[in-house]
This record gives sequence, C-alpha cells and structure tokens, in this order.
Amino acid sequence: MPQRPLTTIGFDADDTLWQNEQFYRLTERQFAELLADHAESENISETLLEAEKRNLNHYGFGIKGFTLSMIETAIEITKGEVPASVIAKILDIGRDLLTHPVETLPDVRETLETLSGNYLLVLITKGDLFDQERKLAQSGLGDLFDAVEIVSDKNASTYRRIFSKVGDGPERAMMVGNSLKSDIVPALAAGSYGVFIPHELTWIFEHVEEPTQAPRFRKIGYLGELHGIIEGLS
Repeated sequence: MPQRPLTTIGFDADDTLWQNEQFYRLTERQFAELLADHAESENISETLLEAEKRNLNHYGFGIKGFTLSMIETAIEITKGEVPASVIAKILDIGRDLLTHPVETLPDVRETLETLSGNYLLVLITKGDLFDQERKLAQSGLGDLFDAVEIVSDKNASTYRRIFSKVGDGPERAMMVGNSLKSDIVPALAAGSYGVFIPHELTWIFEHVEEPTQAPRFRKIGYLGELHGIIEGLS
C-alpha cells in the first residue's frame, strides 16, 4: 500500500484559531493615550515596536514581554520622568490582556472535528506558557489535539523536531497559520506543507514576502477551505 502523503497537521493558535492581535491593538491605543502629553501616537507606536524587537531575545513573545516593552517605552518617551502612576496603569492594562475572553475564528471547531481521528493534530504556538494554556482551556478545543507544543520561537528545527516526534516526519506534515514568518516559511524549509491563512491584524514583525514559488506553499481565505487543500494532496 502506498504511504499517505499527509498524516500530521500543525495549527498555529493566535489569530489562526482565535482572535489575539486585536487585543494588543486596543492595549496599544490605551498606552498611547497615557503618553499623549509627551509624544504623538505614531511616534509612541514606533518606539514601542523597536522596544519589542530589542526585547524578543530577552523576554520572548507574549504579554509579559509586551508589558515590559511598554514600560521601557514610557521611560524613553518621557526621558526618564514617567510618573509612578503611569507605570501602575501600564501594569494594569498589561494584566487586562490576560483576561480577555477567547473568541474562536469561523469554521475552527468544525474543521478540527472533521480532521480529528483522520490525522494527527498538533497545536504549535509561541508566547507566554500560562496565557496560551489559559486560552486553549477556554477555547474548548484542547481535546481535539493529539499534542500541544508551546515553544519560545518557531523555526525549521522546531518543525522538524515536533513533526518527527508526533508524526511521521516533516515531509508528511502540514503547518497551518496566519504568520508567514513563523508558521509558513520555516515549515516549508523543514520540508512540510505550509498553508497560509491571512489575518488582517497580523503583527508587522511577522510580515515577510509570500513564498509563492515554493511547491508546498498554499494560501486560503479562511480555515473552512483547508479541506479542499488536503483533498488535493490525496
């Protein structure tokens, strides 16, 4: 009997299975309002983004690192004169990010239920451990996955390791996500299929050019179209 071309499917979480970036955007607007007397909103956002980039190697992805970057930005914008009350408010709005309810995206549950049992399903996400575990629990999707991997970063080695441990290797695996930089390009480099689902609010740090010439690259408009992609591989 010939081998199935696909046995394992990995899914990103934030902005692939549930909303995430919209809450960061809301928090960023609140942060800009706090510092409105010191700088324009655009300048505050640019300074915050640069702080986030600098701090990724120190704090990783997620809410804790974002909150620390907001504090660092406030110090920089105010030239070291940020009031303690503003720091306290930044900590409050950072904590608020940890309490937003989980809003799953369209077709998520139906798609996972259809695939579960026929393929090995793996949740592969990066970010704060406690926050990702909270969102997965609140989503009610946890029982549909054969494995959950919360990682510090996503690169080709990450996908080779996970798909070899959980499935039959990266060549018979697929990664589905909204980030070209984290979900698609490194999965393709590992030898997997990469299915890109654009999200209108994907963080700018995750933007790279679409690898349209890669034979295993696919792009769909919403998760419900994944069935057609999978059937096309059979």
